Amino acid sequence: MSAPTAPAAPSSVPSDGPPLGPTLVPFADFIGLRLERMQGGQAELTVDLKPELLNTWQVAHGGVTMTLLDVTMAHAARSLNMKGSDKGPGVVTVEMKTTFMRPGEGLLTCRARVLHRSSTMAYTEGSVYSSNGLLCAHATGTFKYLRALPASNGLRVLPQKDGQE
Repeated sequence: MSAPTAPAAPSSVPSDGPPLGPTLVPFADFIGLRLERMQGGQAELTVDLKPELLNTWQVAHGGVTMTLLDVTMAHAARSLNMKGSDKGPGVVTVEMKTTFMRPGEGLLTCRARVLHRSSTMAYTEGSVYSSNGLLCAHATGTFKYLRALPASNGLRVLPQKDGQE
């Protein structure tokens, strides 16, 4: 039996046009995650593995793979509320379960989709594929939609779509 390979990009996610670029999540951008697509409850991000992102066996560190899954699933959840270039309300990870199938090598691609959503939560799944198209990891995640974040001096309201608090 042959190993599963990466499925074609879902038809509801447009494959035309340039990549969207940075994620606007500082840590994700720092390690080099790139937002390729985000629309209609689906998202795709990539990361090109640099030496700093590898473990002692010279393959993707598990934390990099899990971060790629987390950020991609979060973008899928946020995409349901997008309006134009506004990426929708913030989300926080409530729960995530990851299964690793094989080491990640080369350019990693993660595709995620929303399985179900309520007014406050999104239930998602995502898969990471190596540059050779083989499935490396799969995760499910639950995300809560937020309008405010706890901060040391009380609640910090997140900016609305017009950029004002």
